[in-house]
Formats: sequence, structure tokens, C-alpha cells
Amino acid sequence: MKLRFLAAAAALTATVLAGPVAAEPIIIKFSHVVTENTPKGKGANLFKQLVEERLAGKVEVQVFPSAQLFGDADEIIALLKNDTQIIAPALSKFSKFTKVLQLYDLPFLFNDLNAVACFQDSASGKEMLDSMSSKGIKGLAYWHNGMKQLSAPVPLRTPEAAAGLKFRIMSSDVLQAQFQAVKANPQKLAFSEVYLALQTGQIDGQENTWSNIYSQKFFEVQPHFVESNHGLLDYMLVTSERFWKSLPDDIRSELDKIVMEVTATVNDLASKENEDAKQLIVDSGKTEIIQLTAEEKGKWRAAMKPVWEQFKGDIGANYVAAAAACSQ
Repeated sequence: MKLRFLAAAAALTATVLAGPVAAEPIIIKFSHVVTENTPKGKGANLFKQLVEERLAGKVEVQVFPSAQLFGDADEIIALLKNDTQIIAPALSKFSKFTKVLQLYDLPFLFNDLNAVACFQDSASGKEMLDSMSSKGIKGLAYWHNGMKQLSAPVPLRTPEAAAGLKFRIMSSDVLQAQFQAVKANPQKLAFSEVYLALQTGQIDGQENTWSNIYSQKFFEVQPHFVESNHGLLDYMLVTSERFWKSLPDDIRSELDKIVMEVTATVNDLASKENEDAKQLIVDSGKTEIIQLTAEEKGKWRAAMKPVWEQFKGDIGANYVAAAAACSQ
């Protein structure tokens, strides 16, 4: 007994002399499905850089691009299970958790990213960040990717040209209705599977931003693109309510500041990245980019706009009206 007491005392003395044990840093896993040379990919890396500069030793960020950790289908569930702490899915991916964000999938709702920013900076847009709090998901910020363009094996100058074609969509009832409105066949498919599906003919076409089209090389397997700007591809940077509330106040406050700073950078980048990507696609000479006339674009808008009425009840007429006003 005496020997055990002496051993315990010696161990305690050694611990005291060694000083306090350094706390392990908080690990934040940031998982996303696009490449590092896209606006979202660059944003994730900038977030990591700033966090590790300003919270060195306290927080460590691990970034997993290109669906290395989780893919489209399971990243939100992984977030809720705390297997990842930050993700930035396309707004379409949240339809199982809230209906209001379906607003961002409505075709021809926003003229450009300035109109998008107008709405997202408004009281209504900020309200939507909290639309999933009851489900345990905390919205931190909106990140732009850009306006979506259409591609197909045939020129899509009119909505009639899309009839019967199979278009890849994200899991979204609004996007499904959008293509059904022009008598096309929407096919839900993970982003990582799109290139092969286009190459093999499993699908005929897709919709995406120029930066994603270039980084994923979709232009190599699609002979015709239309600069339609018919829809928006934006992301919501989210974390789990449980994880965010578990953070010490000072760390959470600093992370909030970093998120705001990175968001401004990502959203400034988006337009330039898309213009640069479009030019690289043009320079490749591998595909045709069609510019619609005002009359042709009007026909596309008229064909797809009934989708607004179809989903206005779920989204909220007040939100739809406020978003539309930003494009007037």
C-alpha cells in the first residue's frame, strides 16, 4: 500500500512539474464535391488558411475536395452525424429539409448575380439562412457559383429542341418540373457521375455554370452549349447547430468573422471565374457556344415560367415577389 501511495505521489509531482497539458485543437472537416480550382474550392482553401493563421493551435481545418470524403447524396447526413463539420451544398440539395430554398431553383427568376446578391442581402434572404435550424442545420452564408447554362447534343435555340432529351439534374422537384415544362426528361444524378454519363449517352445534356463545365471537362463531351443564364447555382455554407453551439464563444466569434471575409472573396470571384472558364472553353474549339437572341430567350422564359406558380405555395409568395423585384 505504501509503495502504491509513493508511486501515485511521484506521478502527480511529475505532472505538476511538467506543466499543463496543451489542449488538442478543434478539428473542422470541410467536405465538398467540386475541384479546388472552382469558386467553392478556392473558398474552402481560403477558409482553412485564415483559420489556421488566426486560430493557430486552437482550430485545425481539413479540406476534402472532389467528394473525397462524402458525395452529394450523403454529405448533409454526415454533417448531422458530426462526421464532417462544414459543407457547402448547392441550395437545391436542401429540399428535404425546407421548401423555402426551392426559390433559388425557379427558372429565370434572377437576371444575374447582382440580382441574386440584392435578394440574399435583404431581410428575406437572410431569413432563409435560418430556415433549417429546427432540423439541426445552421446556415452561415451564401456562396455564389454562378448562372447556369444548358448543353446538349443538339443546338438548343428553342425550348422545342429540348423535347425528349435526358437532362441531368440535382435532386430537386423544381428542376424536375423545369425540364418537364419543355417536355424533356430530367434524370437525378450525382455530380461526380455526370461526365461519364454524358460520354456514354446515359444522359443527353446538363445544366451548370461555366466554371463547373470547364473544371469537370463537360465541354469535351457536349457539342453544343447555350448561354441561357436560365437558373442559379449557389451554395449555402452550413454547419450543424450542435457543433456550432459547442464551440467556445471566442472561437465561434472569430470563425464568424472569417466566414464573412471568405464569403466576400468567393462572391467577388464567381463572375470572373465563370468568364475565364467560358473563354477557355471557347479557346478549346471543342464545342459551340450559342448566344440566344432576345426573342429566343423570351420563348425559353415563357415555357418555363409556369413553374413559379407551381411552387409558389410551398416557397412563399412573399419570397418569390421579393426575389423577382431584384431583377426589375
